[in-house]
Amino acid sequence: MVTREIGQVEKDLNVICNHVPINDKTMLDVLCHDPNGQLVIMQIGVNEDDVMLLHGIQSLDYVDKFKSFLKATYNKHRIDDKEKPRLILIAPSFSDALKHAVESMSGIRIDLYEWEYLKLGDNKGLRLQPVFAFPPPERPREELRPIERKEPKHEPKPAKKREPAPPPEKAEPEPELPKPELEMPKEEFPEPPPPPEEKSSQEEQHKRKLRLF
Repeated sequence: MVTREIGQVEKDLNVICNHVPINDKTMLDVLCHDPNGQLVIMQIGVNEDDVMLLHGIQSLDYVDKFKSFLKATYNKHRIDDKEKPRLILIAPSFSDALKHAVESMSGIRIDLYEWEYLKLGDNKGLRLQPVFAFPPPERPREELRPIERKEPKHEPKPAKKREPAPPPEKAEPEPELPKPELEMPKEEFPEPPPPPEEKSSQEEQHKRKLRLF
């Protein structure tokens, strides 16, 4: 019933095998692994018995030694042989001594679950209640791969005909500034004497006659 309703213990647990003899007195009840590949050992008791903790530690030590062999044997399962296995104890109840022993242990993860068999008419089932349990392991996060962005292919556009550049605008001629007129100093010349007055031709003739005599 536990293997059928194993999801009540932890989700996504995969059963590998069960009833594996460890020695003359110890039997590994259920061997499974979690989504991370870590091996998980389940020891199930039908009544309160502190000896199951000892059997669980023996099973834990056995699996830890042969985890590489188990990985090769059950190669269809995803087993991580580098991770140390952990232990789950399931029983109707646990003594205070066992609870205290589990809490004081270091370096070993041990979860405690109490089971209860329920029957109502034709319906029956198993109820599991965690007593001392670690939070369920997180699934391994997939490595983020860089998203390849496909750049759209741009078809080459036809080259545009270059239009002739407009002729440069003629610069308007700058207005010529009036050149300053240089005033030359005026030289003052003496006015010429007035021309002698012409004598009449009669007087000239008269003078000539006088010169002849």
